[in-house]
Amino acid sequence: MKYLILLAFVGILGSLAMALVFMLKNRIDEKSRARKMAWSLALRVGISIVLFASILLAWKLGYIQPTGIAVR
Repeated sequence: MKYLILLAFVGILGSLAMALVFMLKNRIDEKSRARKMAWSLALRVGISIVLFASILLAWKLGYIQPTGIAVR
């Protein structure tokens, strides 16, 4: 489970980096650049939703347990 979460975070950061690269590039036309940037950001949202759903499912199935924060 730890590796899945780590892989998802790397994917999210990679997608954000791709969107930044497409935003800063001037060599490609405006329409293509905007389409690629929007696709990268949509991919980030999709990965984030899958990550949240998989953590919720793992909690429901008992694979992970919340430890909570001790209140004194």
